[in-house]
Amino acid sequence: MIPSYFFAHGAPSIVLENNEYTAFMKNFAAQTPKPKAIVLFSAHWEQEEQTISAVDSYGTIYDFSGFQPELYTITYPAKGERSISGQIQALFTKHGITSSMDNERGLDHGAWAVLKLLYPDADIPVVALSVNRHLTNGQQYEIGKALAELREQDVLIIGSGGTVHNLRKLNWQGEGVDEWALAFDNWLQSKLEAWDAEALFRYRELAPHAAEAVPTNEHFIPLLLAMGTGDRNRQAELLHRSYQFGNLSLSCWEFS
Repeated sequence: MIPSYFFAHGAPSIVLENNEYTAFMKNFAAQTPKPKAIVLFSAHWEQEEQTISAVDSYGTIYDFSGFQPELYTITYPAKGERSISGQIQALFTKHGITSSMDNERGLDHGAWAVLKLLYPDADIPVVALSVNRHLTNGQQYEIGKALAELREQDVLIIGSGGTVHNLRKLNWQGEGVDEWALAFDNWLQSKLEAWDAEALFRYRELAPHAAEAVPTNEHFIPLLLAMGTGDRNRQAELLHRSYQFGNLSLSCWEFS
């Protein structure tokens, strides 16, 4: 059974950068078995009903502005896999989760920027999944848990978001790490490694500086979704953590 992962996707420009995090991501495929397919929850696809992509091939969505011109020329022409889309919907139905199919939407940068760094050849089928910020944290975990058996079929499940993600707090010229961001991520690490799901579900009231680190929850949700897929073994490992712009957390968690 292959692990599932949470990857922070940082700023859209990350796909053009050379730093310790992008080096880690570019080396990821060499360190892990090649999956049969990739199922990815992106913070940038928000729907009030759980939505599953069911396309033959993906377009590339440039859901940002003001970045380097070359970003708008990058494509990630991944294929879909309708059979896995159908299997995902069946698993959701089995667990009492309503869902719908989408046969048009391309991949947003929360998906393609991560995938471009991990698997630049775009030769692995992808199924994209939406997030819903209106659910409880426990419900997010249960959505991930519903998909756990896909891991037994060599399907790689990825949550793409960010643990500390507050664009208003960024210091674009800053070096080092803001203490409040580090305090939040350290608290998060302790709870993930202990698999203290109940504390994590209450992070907004229990974690230091939660309101600053997670001003809106759509980027945090993919962490809970990825964590839920690991409910059987309950083992979490921090594979990488670094920062940009003072407090933008770039982290990767493995759930085995």
